Amino acid sequence: MNYEEKIQNSETHVFKVVFPNITNHHNTMFGGTVMEMMDEVAFMTATRFARKSFVTVSCDRIDFKKPIPADTLVELIGRVKYVGNSSLKVNVEVYVEQMYDEIRERAVSGDFTLVAIGADKKPMKIFERDEIENQF
Repeated sequence: MNYEEKIQNSETHVFKVVFPNITNHHNTMFGGTVMEMMDEVAFMTATRFARKSFVTVSCDRIDFKKPIPADTLVELIGRVKYVGNSSLKVNVEVYVEQMYDEIRERAVSGDFTLVAIGADKKPMKIFERDEIENQF
């Protein structure tokens, strides 16, 4: 599998139902809950891409464009955006769908940077040099 195929194959889609227990007094999803779900999808995406252990080191500009009401569905989509030596960046988009209607809108997006770590919990290379050279 080449590098581009690895990126395509690691694209991750997760669907969730927005139940009332994860909403605030405005009957919309808590921002922290959305961020937690996004971080989890970023982790899954990174792991599927490199098959290494990852930890999140930062998140960049999470934009909340639309509220996510209770009794809706959300789809979180993670895509590898950048790959460095030991870190990678995953973009996560969150779409909200009405359960009983065809309405679907992007509600939230953000980038997460994750670092590959070894058994010693220290950063490690995502790919060895020969693995990368064979990809191009």
